[in-house]
Amino acid sequence: MAEDTDEKFYNRADAHINLANEQLAEAARGKVSGSLMFAAARYNAWISATDLQSSKELQNRRDGLVEFFLNQYKSMLEHNLDNYIANYDDYVNSKKS
Repeated sequence: MAEDTDEKFYNRADAHINLANEQLAEAARGKVSGSLMFAAARYNAWISATDLQSSKELQNRRDGLVEFFLNQYKSMLEHNLDNYIANYDDYVNSKKS
């Protein structure tokens, strides 16, 4: 999982998930998911840029930043998919009842 989690890490994540769930009243899951991923990508580009001193430095670090964020997302996605595989009936089937 994320290397720099703190005691409020999951609270912040849950706040984003709750907002996404509220948006399901007006949009399909795929559209909400796409918007959430775009927001994460935009935010990560912004924090990456603000940590650097110039456009040139950002350009030079671009590939490494993409690699870092892809690896973080892949790890988090794999962790959550494994969690859903292990708890499928509790997470999915119980909501269908």
